[in-house]
Amino acid sequence: MNRREFLKSALTFAALGSVSKLAAQTGIVNADKTSDGKGQQVTRRRYKNTNLTVPLLGYGMMRLPRINPDKPDIDYASAEKLIARAMEAGINYFDTAYMYHEGLSEKFAGDALKKYPRNSFYLADKMPVRMLKTEADVERVFKEQLKRCKVDYFDFYMLHNLNAATWENAKKLKVYEYLKKQQEEGKIRKLGFSFHDEPEVLKVIAEAQPWDFAMIQLNYLDWELYRSREQYEILTKLGIPVIIMEPLRGGALASLNPEAAGIMKKANPNASVASWAFRYAASLPNVLAVLSGMTLSEHLEDNIKTMTPFKPLTDAERQTIAEALAAYRKSSAIPCTACRYCTPCPVGVDIPRIFGLYNQFKTTGNFFHFQLVYDKMDAATKASACVSCGVCVKKCPQKINIPAELKKIEEEIKKKTQRHVMLWTPDCESLV
Repeated sequence: MNRREFLKSALTFAALGSVSKLAAQTGIVNADKTSDGKGQQVTRRRYKNTNLTVPLLGYGMMRLPRINPDKPDIDYASAEKLIARAMEAGINYFDTAYMYHEGLSEKFAGDALKKYPRNSFYLADKMPVRMLKTEADVERVFKEQLKRCKVDYFDFYMLHNLNAATWENAKKLKVYEYLKKQQEEGKIRKLGFSFHDEPEVLKVIAEAQPWDFAMIQLNYLDWELYRSREQYEILTKLGIPVIIMEPLRGGALASLNPEAAGIMKKANPNASVASWAFRYAASLPNVLAVLSGMTLSEHLEDNIKTMTPFKPLTDAERQTIAEALAAYRKSSAIPCTACRYCTPCPVGVDIPRIFGLYNQFKTTGNFFHFQLVYDKMDAATKASACVSCGVCVKKCPQKINIPAELKKIEEEIKKKTQRHVMLWTPDCESLV
């Protein structure tokens, strides 16, 4: 890693704060044994200045074991064993949603959790705002969710997948007002929202109501690429606790390229590649919990190990992640480090943004998300606006033929759009 890359990484990871002060800032609570005395519990984090504590590791119920991988039906025997092991380890925060497993996730949550005292677990659910057509739909769905989940109240409840469009629909149908009333009646304990859009939209939503918490996508790759840092800072400044989805970037950060994985393994041979990503997210002071969709017992056991007890990243470990990330980026479609030396473009093309989005698509295969964000960009900032003047090429320390790469991207966009290639999974909260 050269000096420029080191300084960029140092600025990025500085936001994690001082390790020595982290426990005091975040209200970390460690327990020696589970309630039944069978072993250590995962570390918990205190909700603001209250007695409420939440496990740093939450269980996402979108990717439960299936009987058939091509069908939504849940393998109850396998999934219930996972839930039992999670509860034993103190992982008692479960996150479901109306459409997960085509509606079967909520039913499973109700069936599996009814075996435990209601006050022994936290259940989080979400209002599918984009599916709502009328105000009557809001009440109908909420009552249906309570029935499916076999509970009288939700501990955490969210307006699901808010963005510029769904927020407008939520306001039109007075979704917040209805849910706030349910909270006042005790059917919701904490009211928040999950989010997928740009920071500017998040700021509008976050300032609109006195939210109890919010859920955003955050990991060490998306900290800059997906503008997760800005999202985290907006919520933190407003005093809104954060729950993290996609700490593994849909599994990508659990299976890095050999060079990046080798850097982590050399630093700590006993730690999984995935554990670095979980510790990154959990080390942020304002993070209440990090969700993981643990389909296999191996995933669950590794995560329990990582969070029992949780150890915030040291400065040396942050540097290890920075070095691994630099190595991972080298394997991207375009070797852009987002140094921004190519800016400003004479005609206004946002080169780093385009390359970042394109590399994200190439890493995940998620063309729909790329297209969704790219289409929102001003025409003057897109790849098609490039006039091949070559000014950027002279500035690029990576010697990238930027005009040629922009042309390639534009051609690929046209080709994939024509073929209607849609690789996005719409409801991705628990794809972690």
